[in-house]
Amino acid sequence: MDSCVTLILLFSSITLTTADSVRLMEGSRCAGRVEIYYRGKWTKVCIYRWDMNGAAVVCRELGCMNALNIFSTRMNTESSMRYVMCRGSEASLLSCSEGGISSSENAGVTCSGNLSLIAGPHQCSGRVEVASGNKWSTVCDAGFDQQDAEVVCRELGCGRPVEVLGAAAFGRGEDQVWSEEFRCRGDESQISSCTKTSRSKRDCTHAKDVGLKCHTGARLENGSDSCSGRVEIQYLSEWGTVCDGSWDMRAASVLCGQLKCGTAVAVLGSDWFGEGSGQIWADLFDCQGNETHLSQCSISSWSRTAVSHKQDAGVICSNSSLALYEGRVRLSGGRECEGEVEVYFMQDWRRVVFESWSVSEASVVCRKLGCGSVLNFSSVSPSRPQQTDVCVTDFNCSGSETHLGNCSSAKAVNCSSREQLSITCSGKITDMYLIYNNLVID
Repeated sequence: MDSCVTLILLFSSITLTTADSVRLMEGSRCAGRVEIYYRGKWTKVCIYRWDMNGAAVVCRELGCMNALNIFSTRMNTESSMRYVMCRGSEASLLSCSEGGISSSENAGVTCSGNLSLIAGPHQCSGRVEVASGNKWSTVCDAGFDQQDAEVVCRELGCGRPVEVLGAAAFGRGEDQVWSEEFRCRGDESQISSCTKTSRSKRDCTHAKDVGLKCHTGARLENGSDSCSGRVEIQYLSEWGTVCDGSWDMRAASVLCGQLKCGTAVAVLGSDWFGEGSGQIWADLFDCQGNETHLSQCSISSWSRTAVSHKQDAGVICSNSSLALYEGRVRLSGGRECEGEVEVYFMQDWRRVVFESWSVSEASVVCRKLGCGSVLNFSSVSPSRPQQTDVCVTDFNCSGSETHLGNCSSAKAVNCSSREQLSITCSGKITDMYLIYNNLVID
């Protein structure tokens, strides 16, 4: 996090209070980047000296109940900001001490609001709960439809709904069940704006608590086109990168499909598409590969971590111009269906390490080359290995894939003195016919 340079230390207490003195941007009504109305214009608040006391004042002033956490966001352009320091008891952010500063990091806050998704893997997925006074109530799955879900996801800054789940899919709540049915049109900004009717006599217990999965944004940045690049995920108002240790080919395939970019042909780690900025999400996306959206995958946790942007994950999808050769295979040595295996990986041709290789992977190679079935494969000693040479290992194929790029994510290793792979396929049909008839091919 960049440090803030203090230009003016006013430590003044501004007594003007107004319901319109603070707002949250790039998120939802109760979560986002903090801005304060100061001297006739909206001004960003710096992360410098920002803490949970200031967050508590903002949440209370906006009628958003309790402060859950604070965060920082980096601005792409230089902009004037102010720092704010609160005791926590002030009625307005304008009543806190403040000063002029310059920084590239803005303060953000997440409040509980009058609406929450509880017991899910992150704050955009879970059991729907609504606040009334100081009490929280679950919502019955009877009568809760897609239009209601649209409003809930929108109010929470979580995009659009992916799935509505009944029968206490995220566990049974406590206390009371909401006594009314929401009848939303789907275009309201808050659930409180929806029409409500008395619930008909249904047996609505906590066994019928409704749950909801909303999707957050996803994109590929710094690639040659929109279908290749560094993986970035949006959580509430924050965009962050994904750690390459928690990202695999199945998750990449889901992301490519979600972005309408085809299928994944390569997962690239170690900031291949450059280092990102801001938060780094360390969540493990446990995808099967057939989901239509990342939000449908199980997520181990949603957390911030201290890993470096040097581990930012990248993806190349099949609809990208970079996918022309990625995952392609060839055999070196002068014979069409026999030789040392090379794979186009990380935008260059790489030798394949013999370790972890099996008949399944060999079958994919021979079939992709139009060379029939596998006769044998063996290890060969590397020729003139250099310390900087990169090889590929850890392909994990079932044997039915159309090419190696569809197998589980491979990884780059230093060639060093590792044994490399040579393979012999049965050959093309024309070759087999000529050999069978004892003909010599010049």
